[in-house]
Amino acid sequence: MHITVALVCIIAVWKRGVWRDWQKYHTTMMYFALGNLLYNFLTANHFLWRFHSEPLANHTMVEMLYTFIVFPATALLFLAKYPEGKGYIKIAKHILIWVAIYGGFEYIYVLTNRIEYQYGWTLGWSIFFDFTMFPMLRLFHKHPLIAYVISFFMAIFWVHLFDVPVEIPVEDR
Repeated sequence: MHITVALVCIIAVWKRGVWRDWQKYHTTMMYFALGNLLYNFLTANHFLWRFHSEPLANHTMVEMLYTFIVFPATALLFLAKYPEGKGYIKIAKHILIWVAIYGGFEYIYVLTNRIEYQYGWTLGWSIFFDFTMFPMLRLFHKHPLIAYVISFFMAIFWVHLFDVPVEIPVEDR
């Protein structure tokens, strides 16, 4: 399923023609990838959620698919079709659509046992996170320094809220 999602993202980027503008959104695509790499680093051996392996992709390969294909493609699709200057209602609708897409896929992952939650994380927390993530992508695209500062404090919030033992070496968690 994870491989299928990556292929769907590639096809969506191609069919919607947004690949032509990848350079315009490149730094935000990398910001998204960096966020996932940071999650994997901070929560190593103490994952709040973890994708289950598939026959052709172990956990590491699945994470690489998301980090280097799905998440950058999401940033590209989200930003390329962002309703710039069309009012708050259209912007809210755009964000809601993407939260619904992410929440819907994750719900399917839960039903098909493709994702595992640990240490208090739930689908509800994922959806809450998505409601912050998509506006942060837009903020980063427009004001990267502000987004980095907010991201720093958000990371501290999540680490504290879910008692991620960052003070313990990874190999001892």
